[in-house]
Amino acid sequence: MGHRNTPFWLGFSLIKGIGPSRLRGIYRHFHGDLEAAWQASPQALEHAGLSGTALENLLERRTKLNLSGSLERLADLGARICTLEDPDYPRLLAEIHDAPPIFYIKGELLPADERALAIVGTRRPTAYGAGVAGDLASALARADITIVSGLAIGIDVAAHRAALEAGGRTIAVMGNGIDQIYPPQNARLADDIVRNRQGAILTEYPPRTPPDAKHFPARNRIISGLSLGVLVVEAPEQSGALLKANLAAEQGREVFAVPGNITVRNSYGTNRLIQDGAKLVLRSDDVLEELNLSHRIVQTRQEVQSLSPADEIEAQLLQIIELEPLHIDEIAIRSQLSIQEVSARLTMMALKGMVQETAPMHYGLHRSAL
Repeated sequence: MGHRNTPFWLGFSLIKGIGPSRLRGIYRHFHGDLEAAWQASPQALEHAGLSGTALENLLERRTKLNLSGSLERLADLGARICTLEDPDYPRLLAEIHDAPPIFYIKGELLPADERALAIVGTRRPTAYGAGVAGDLASALARADITIVSGLAIGIDVAAHRAALEAGGRTIAVMGNGIDQIYPPQNARLADDIVRNRQGAILTEYPPRTPPDAKHFPARNRIISGLSLGVLVVEAPEQSGALLKANLAAEQGREVFAVPGNITVRNSYGTNRLIQDGAKLVLRSDDVLEELNLSHRIVQTRQEVQSLSPADEIEAQLLQIIELEPLHIDEIAIRSQLSIQEVSARLTMMALKGMVQETAPMHYGLHRSAL
């Protein structure tokens, strides 16, 4: 019955006042026959739990909506709907008690996306926070973990982009219609996710739904619902990222947090999460071990081991920048080598994927070492 129901899933989702909970109730009341529900009498719909404005909206709009035309317009956008009846509806998401019965999607979901981790945090990260988010997302993506986030500026973007650059997969969950990207400056990132076939962007909100802060809690339940756990990277005490962590805990997901400087406001929330029992994360291995994916650690370590230092000088330079990225002048002082030799060595090591330039003239270990 799933394909027969498709236009009616869409139709009900377009009716103001019929949210996920009511739609699930209608589906159950009519024993999975949404076509019958769409055509039902007002009395039958009242028995299904519809009343007031929601019922009035349905009775008014169902005669005016061209459902096949709406599906065609979605296709023109490069989008489609995915419902609880569809075989590619994410298994993890279906497990939560308030799973969205329908969502709109561009891109593709794969069975491998069940190995997913949400990476979230502040929209105003420090350089440390953005760097750590990117490094961890990159390392986890190379271990075949799908990175889930909310396409917001800050930590979200750092995680999405790093996953793409590592050749991995990422899913972006929005709080607005599938026909628009918010914030607009992330349109290219969203396009890259879909065009490169490296994941999906999705939302439970119909086209033409503008972004609204009131949508974020509902969006957040999908972010954590799609994931085995949620990793918080930098969050003040009043951050929305902490709400995502709380949702994850309520859904039975693992909660992870990256520690930060105790004097920096952006770390107050993450440090508090750790105090309250969140798993402290220093390396990608910490996440993989907690999620019982330690076999992925072996794979990523084998990649790193293939990049062993060629000689004692390379080994010395790696040891110098092991704890934190340093300016090339400081590396030269500590290694007692000339600036010219250090520069040449670091350039070659960067080409081999052993180190990376983290800021102008600053070098640190490559993400694969995390």
